[in-house]
Amino acid sequence: MNVENKTTSPAKELLLPRRNVLRAFTALGAVAAAPFCANAASYNKGAGNIRKVLMRNDRTGEIIDMVYWVDGKYIDESLNEISSFFRDWRANKAKAIDRQEVDVISATHRMLDTTEPYLLISGYRSPSTNRKVGGASKSYHTRAMAADLRLGSRSVRQMSGAAQRLGGGGVGSYYGSNFVHMDSGPVRTWRG
Repeated sequence: MNVENKTTSPAKELLLPRRNVLRAFTALGAVAAAPFCANAASYNKGAGNIRKVLMRNDRTGEIIDMVYWVDGKYIDESLNEISSFFRDWRANKAKAIDRQEVDVISATHRMLDTTEPYLLISGYRSPSTNRKVGGASKSYHTRAMAADLRLGSRSVRQMSGAAQRLGGGGVGSYYGSNFVHMDSGPVRTWRG
């Protein structure tokens, strides 16, 4: 398996050293893995020692295919790039993304068994943007602990089912708008 980080962000030139490290891991036979959350042991078993995210953002034109965890350690540079990808594009502001949120996204994507990237509808939202879009006053989006996601090849029911089985946080099913909210807050579910 060829593991390589890809992004269309301006910091693309910073990826070269990490790519070389990851190619070395690939040569050793490392495979992609789902992260471990409280109830996700069965999804992590035998999965290997690499975690990654695969997403696209139509609003910014960016695509991210990023390894962020190798051999039990998060890669800070990768998490920084993921945080930039999740930024509030309206206000052009970013906040460090919660690691457990990245794990939830990665694990549910793996559970859904697809190579299609998640479509990021909303990640981090600044408080002013959150007010403008009518977000909840204590929204996990303002804490960089939430994502609204869509997959063309999977239904809202399939996506929310995977996130609920994972048990890593809140799951909101928005059937009318065709997306699922996943956050790393307390475990709870709702329909929007």
